[in-house]
Amino acid sequence: MRNMKRVIISVFCVFSLLLTWSCNEQRQEESASILLFKGREYPYAFCWQGTYYFMMQPQGDQFTLYATNDLRQLPSAKPKTIWSPDSLNLHHFWAPEIYRINNKWYIYFEADDGNTDNHQLYVIENDSDDPMTGEWTMKGILHTNDDWNFGLHPNVLEVRGELYLLWSGWPKRRVEHETQCIYIAHMSNPWTVDSERVMLSQPEYEWERQWINPDGTRSAYPIYVNENPEAYLSPDGSQVCLFYSASGVWTRYHTLGMLTAPATANLLDPGVWTKSPEPIIIEEGAYGTSNISVVSNRDSTFLLYEALRADHPGEVEQRSIFLKTVRWDEDGKLRFNDNSDEPQ
Repeated sequence: MRNMKRVIISVFCVFSLLLTWSCNEQRQEESASILLFKGREYPYAFCWQGTYYFMMQPQGDQFTLYATNDLRQLPSAKPKTIWSPDSLNLHHFWAPEIYRINNKWYIYFEADDGNTDNHQLYVIENDSDDPMTGEWTMKGILHTNDDWNFGLHPNVLEVRGELYLLWSGWPKRRVEHETQCIYIAHMSNPWTVDSERVMLSQPEYEWERQWINPDGTRSAYPIYVNENPEAYLSPDGSQVCLFYSASGVWTRYHTLGMLTAPATANLLDPGVWTKSPEPIIIEEGAYGTSNISVVSNRDSTFLLYEALRADHPGEVEQRSIFLKTVRWDEDGKLRFNDNSDEPQ
C-alpha cells in the first residue's frame, strides 16, 4: 500500500510538472513574435467593433486595406484597394494610418511632388460605416508650419476629447546635415491643425544619432533621426506613451525610444514629457526595430512592428512585419518583454 501511495504521488508530481510546463510554454508562444509579412514595412492596425483594419506601406500609389477578426490570420486576409491618387500628381506615398474619428474614417499619410524635400502630410475621409466600402475623398494637406510644411509619419492621438497630431519634421531645411525631430500640435478637427508645432524630442543620445553601418555603408551626409511617432493612451487613461524610431532606418542601429506624459497634463508643454534615456527592447535578438502599432481588444494588447530579418546565413537582410502580444503595467506603461521590469 505504501508503495502504491508513492507511485500515485510520483505520478501526480509528474503530471503537475507537465501541466506547469504546458502553461508556461503556451504563455511563451503567445508572447513570442510571429512573422506576418516578409519584406514589408510600416504596419498599422485599428480595431473597431471586433474587426481589425490593417494597412502597411503601399506598393506603388494605391492604398490597400485588410480586414480580419484575428491579427494572426492577416496574411490570409484578402486586401482591397480602397484609394489611389488619380490626377493629384503625388509621389512617395509612405506610412498610411487608418482611424475612426467622429463616426467617420480617416487615413493619414505622407507624400510629395517628386522631391522628398517637399514631403507633406495628407488626410482622406470616408463617411461609410465600413471602411472597406464607400468613397474616400481628399481633405487636403495638414498645414504644420507657415514657412514650409515638411513632415513625415503622421499619427493622431485623442485625449479627453481633444485631438493631437504627431509627426516627424525638420527644425529647419537641411543643408550639410539633417535632423528629424518629433513634433506635436493641437487639431480643431481631423483635418485642421490649429496650434503652433511643439518639439517633443530631438536626437540627443548616441543611440539616436547612428547613421553609419558597421560595414561603413552610410547616407550621403549625417542624418540624425527621431521619426515614426506612435502615441497611445494607457487602458486606465492615466498615461500617454509616445514611441518613436531613432537612428537611420538604413542601419542595424535603428531602434525605439519612448516618452511618457500624464494624460491630464498640457500635452503641448514639452516639460510634462519624460524621455527614456535608453532604447526600448521589444524582443531579445530582434534588431532594427521600428514603426510599431499597438492595438487592443477586450482581452489582449497586440504589437505590430517591423525589424530586420534574414532567414538563412548569407541571405540579404530585409525589413519584415511581426506580431507580438504585449502588456500594460499597473503604472500605465507598455511593456514589451515579460521578463524585464524596466525598459532596456
